[in-house]
Amino acid sequence: VQLQASGGGLVQAGGSLRLSCTVSGNIFSINVMGWYCQAPGKERELVAVSTSGGSTNATDSVKGRFTISRDNAKNTVYLQMNSLKPEDTAVYYCAYLNICEPTHTYWGQGTLVTVSS
Repeated sequence: VQLQASGGGLVQAGGSLRLSCTVSGNIFSINVMGWYCQAPGKERELVAVSTSGGSTNATDSVKGRFTISRDNAKNTVYLQMNSLKPEDTAVYYCAYLNICEPTHTYWGQGTLVTVSS
């Protein structure tokens, strides 16, 4: 399983970015895809998740600003980030896990999001 993320970049506070992550390889239809972020000097933390069944969830700090969505036909998960703040600056990683390997998370390579004030 491979994950390819894209869409990071430099944006001013209040701006928007859209991250994309495509999963390829041995993919199971029942899965969870999501986004994590890791700011300098901090641990990686969950941003938002989306299940193949249609459920989504996001951490409180991004609710109302970030939206996770997915295209199952393309095995792609998106993170629409609006009203970005300098504190959103981090490397964003996409993640994938499936029902057959519930304790193993596959990771993308990370994409840097930098929000200037």
